[in-house]
Amino acid sequence: MSNLITFDSSTIPEIQTDTLIIGMGIAGLSAGIQAAKYGKVLIVAKTSFHESNTEHAQGGVAVVLADEDTMESHVADTLITGCGLCNNKNVKILVEEGPQRIRELIDWGVKFDKNQGKLSFGQEGGHSLKRVIHANGDATGKEILRGLLAKAKANPNITLMRDVFVIDLLVKERVCVGAIIHAPLEALRVILAKNTILATGGTGQIYRETTNSKIATGDGIALAFRAGAVLSDMEFIQFHPTTLYVAGASRFLISEAVRGEGGILRNKNGGRFSFKYHPSGELAPRDIVSRGIWAELKETNSVFVWLDVTHLDFEYLKKRFPNIVGTCLEFGLDIKTKWIPVRPTAHYMVGGVKTDEYGQTNIGGLYACGEVACTGVHGANRLASNSLLEGLVFGYRAGEHAGHTERLSKKQRFSNDVNDNIHQKINIADVKNSLASLMLRNMGIERDEKGLLEAKKSIDFWMSYVLNKEFSSPAGWELQNMLIVAGLMQRAALTRQESRGVHFRKDYPYQDDERWKKHVDLSEENCDFGS
Repeated sequence: MSNLITFDSSTIPEIQTDTLIIGMGIAGLSAGIQAAKYGKVLIVAKTSFHESNTEHAQGGVAVVLADEDTMESHVADTLITGCGLCNNKNVKILVEEGPQRIRELIDWGVKFDKNQGKLSFGQEGGHSLKRVIHANGDATGKEILRGLLAKAKANPNITLMRDVFVIDLLVKERVCVGAIIHAPLEALRVILAKNTILATGGTGQIYRETTNSKIATGDGIALAFRAGAVLSDMEFIQFHPTTLYVAGASRFLISEAVRGEGGILRNKNGGRFSFKYHPSGELAPRDIVSRGIWAELKETNSVFVWLDVTHLDFEYLKKRFPNIVGTCLEFGLDIKTKWIPVRPTAHYMVGGVKTDEYGQTNIGGLYACGEVACTGVHGANRLASNSLLEGLVFGYRAGEHAGHTERLSKKQRFSNDVNDNIHQKINIADVKNSLASLMLRNMGIERDEKGLLEAKKSIDFWMSYVLNKEFSSPAGWELQNMLIVAGLMQRAALTRQESRGVHFRKDYPYQDDERWKKHVDLSEENCDFGS
């Protein structure tokens, strides 16, 4: 697939670095700090330094640091939740290397919550015991990001750039040598790098309702696809069971930990229902809780269910979940006496750019880590609070491997010509809104062949004119990326003719290990769109 814009690299100013990192969340910063031990690192953020899914992450980090916990238990919980599709080797790496990464954060000044001088551990869905650590109650991601940014800013080998939109990767003979970017002051720049690491986060903004940051439009996945990389498990998008449902407000996440502290889900009629769907009730894996809520919504003809915490100690809740309590109050919900209206919302891309245990893709010099990557640690469904852990562990690994991997860096010329035959102005916001509604309707918690084929028809139609248009600003390039990612997700979901983890097909409602205990891999070679 060609690049998105017409350009000639010989006429564009260059920036040279040893390692280019695209994305400034937990994975990107972890990778950058490690790679900087070996050379110069440039980390670029799409908007501000603080705008990422990491910044908004309320949940904690699942890690084996409690005396009563074991590596084997965390591995087992992860594998069970992954429904048979986990990469066992990478799961073991995730769990065994996690404690050291957390100790590093603590050494760098990240302050996790403590009880009587020791780390405080919480219970979350799918975990067999308390192993989730938090910071500032329900602002874990924000505190981790603060610590990582401070560490990166203090390193003379690291340069941080904000407001950078990466338009395309530069690839020759299946080796990535950098990227072409839209930089501050609306200028194009070519970045030449010995190694490039994608750490761009998720895809939630492709859905009408999401917990994700506004920048989570799947850019890294689309960049990798156009560069020739393999994508895997794109049908698996996790919906968080409990986000605040107030008409007109953004879908604010009500952390899993609220249910871990004893929160009860109730339907429209006030009845508790979670144990109808799983013996663990409210603390079942997220896919099961979300489908249970969805079933109750249909059965009671409702748009939300209730999360009841009125029986819990309110003073403790204020201390444990200050942001949640405060946000609910802003909408007139005093959770001391009122139930919270919640519903499932698009939350986490389980699949992504296929990598090995070091973050390497099938394209030389190109790595991926964090939510944009598919390391196989989540299988068909992510265990609660394993995402920040993955960003730390595999960000470190990608940075380490890229940092000390030398590649021949020679001057090369890149050029591209877009045959733009679309003369009409495209209403970008209208296409984005239409896509987001379509994805929620046809690629949500439940899917079937009819809905997926309807989605394909619409997405292919939009692609037919949007992908052939040459845009001159990030809004247009972002839309092109979103359509590519939506197309990949739809094709993967149509391909997998079974239900597994977060992928539920009404027309194939059972898990079929004989035919489908395998991954759906996609690339330019087997995808019938783009030009």
